[in-house]
Amino acid sequence: MSDVLAVDAVGLTKTYGTLTAVDRLSLQVGQGEVYGVLGPNGAGKTTFLRMLFGLIRPDAGTLHILGRTWDEHGIRALDGVAGFIESPKFYPGLTGRKNLQLLAGLDGGAGRSRIDEVLETVDLRGRERDKVGGYSFGMRQRLGVAASLLRDPRLLVLDEPANGLDPAGIRDMRALVKRLAGSGLTVLLSSHDMAEVEEICDDVTIMRTGAVVYHGSIAALRAKAPEQAHEIHTTDDERAALLARAAELEVTRLDDGLAVRGPQPQIDALVAQLIGEGIALRRLTRRETPLEALFFMLTEPDTDPAAPELAITGAAR
Repeated sequence: MSDVLAVDAVGLTKTYGTLTAVDRLSLQVGQGEVYGVLGPNGAGKTTFLRMLFGLIRPDAGTLHILGRTWDEHGIRALDGVAGFIESPKFYPGLTGRKNLQLLAGLDGGAGRSRIDEVLETVDLRGRERDKVGGYSFGMRQRLGVAASLLRDPRLLVLDEPANGLDPAGIRDMRALVKRLAGSGLTVLLSSHDMAEVEEICDDVTIMRTGAVVYHGSIAALRAKAPEQAHEIHTTDDERAALLARAAELEVTRLDDGLAVRGPQPQIDALVAQLIGEGIALRRLTRRETPLEALFFMLTEPDTDPAAPELAITGAAR
């Protein structure tokens, strides 16, 4: 595989008046990896992807896509690149196959066998002769992936591909991305869902209000995450809180119950102790995962990402 990076962004900045949508963004995506750009709405993810596709130009910084730049290569900067920004659009009165045929014609042509192949890849064989207007939202998302695959790209860019899907659609989209990554395709996706990125990405950049607050691997991020938190509801929350603190667990009072954070063996021991002392356990539920908790710590507006406990930004690879 070539040593040329799939995406090499250095110091990208984009402003709109007084708003800095992207602030000196640098990231590198190696070929063959699944890379996530993560952040809440308004973090600058889609603005970055628009710059990558040439829909807008950065005010500062450089961007190489598979070794090419928009300034030097023009539209050829997208050779080997495909994907979609926000939700893909199709002619609702035409069938899935006809939509793909039209798009293939605009992009240099793709034969029947290639269309059959991409329909098979996204699990739409058998529905390709149905009108797109009758497709579910998840089916339209998968048709968007199929349209992107027509040109047999080396880099696939997906903007929030699971956004708006029901649980079954989310499962199917994640499975599809995993299959594509397993074939050696480089995938760059944006998301605001930590669980999605944790499951399918190798490396991640987390953004907040246009700026990067973390670069690095999912494994390194996981090592920085706090312990798992649980909600505990008992018949004597006052006594339960005392026992939890005595066990050196972090305790937060809720309107109804407690939030207890700490190593899982200590949580298990606390539960056994509560029962042993005659305190009935009404409910025990996991809160957000440790990585989700860390994501909120990094991106919520009332936190300081430069604080020592949150200063986990690494250098871009």
